[in-house]
Amino acid sequence: MSIEVTNISKLYGNQKALNTITFKVNKPEIVGFLGPNGAGKSTMMKILTTYIQPNSGGCKVNGHSLDRVEDIQKSVGYLPEHNPLYLDLYIKEYLNFNAKIYNVNKERINEVIELTGLTPEMHKKIGQLSKGYRQRVGLATALLHDPEVLILDEPTTGLDPNQLVDVRNLIKTIGKTKTVFLSTHIMQEVEAMCDRVIIISNGDIVADKKLSDLRNKNEQIVIVEFDYRVEDAFLLKLPKVENVVNTHDFIYEITFNTTEDMRSHVFDFAHDNQLKILQLNQKNASLETLFRELTKN
Repeated sequence: MSIEVTNISKLYGNQKALNTITFKVNKPEIVGFLGPNGAGKSTMMKILTTYIQPNSGGCKVNGHSLDRVEDIQKSVGYLPEHNPLYLDLYIKEYLNFNAKIYNVNKERINEVIELTGLTPEMHKKIGQLSKGYRQRVGLATALLHDPEVLILDEPTTGLDPNQLVDVRNLIKTIGKTKTVFLSTHIMQEVEAMCDRVIIISNGDIVADKKLSDLRNKNEQIVIVEFDYRVEDAFLLKLPKVENVVNTHDFIYEITFNTTEDMRSHVFDFAHDNQLKILQLNQKNASLETLFRELTKN
């Protein structure tokens, strides 16, 4: 068991951030810790990384209890929501600084640079990097000591669509061999990356389910962004389509009634009509409905 949380509670003064919550995470597994802002996600992650201690309850990370601070820190890679970086350092300088802290050899630095796709930006200082590449530096740092568990707090916040795809794919690759526990309040990110979702609201866990159990097998929503506006009437001609909604600018949510993955049909539609696709994802309507029902005040 990679993460085992038992009856954890945390108070800030009179305000209860976590209320006797319990859950387990296995390896390898990518688990989305989902909840609205202020639900207690970051507090739980800070406890798992030993940054703060709970008021009651206990947890184990890679078999180590919270009093084994050094053992947990050696076995966990952490990317906080506000990624702390030394902006005046070059990428390799920064990773070398962190490698010395973890007593990691220099060969590992080159490995994580390649793994996280940082090679094209190696000549730049961190302050010159885009938000997406700064997130990659944070992930590279979290991976330096080859931890068994990665804890990622809002890892895709502020990224543009291209950066989102890159960081999602990187996290999915890492999750094939490690435990990844990531927080977000964006359901589309959970759908794109995770095997399982834990929903927290007002300090309480209100759901813990596998994504596969939440899917309505006969309904799917495909989110597509084109480079040009398309009339709804044309999209309604796609096979098995039930509804089309233009949600924003050139972004459309297309609802299909079928078990077949309809993204290939949307791709063919774009190709036939000389349109470029800027994003193409599936949306879990059941997850969104569950989230709204369980987190509304």
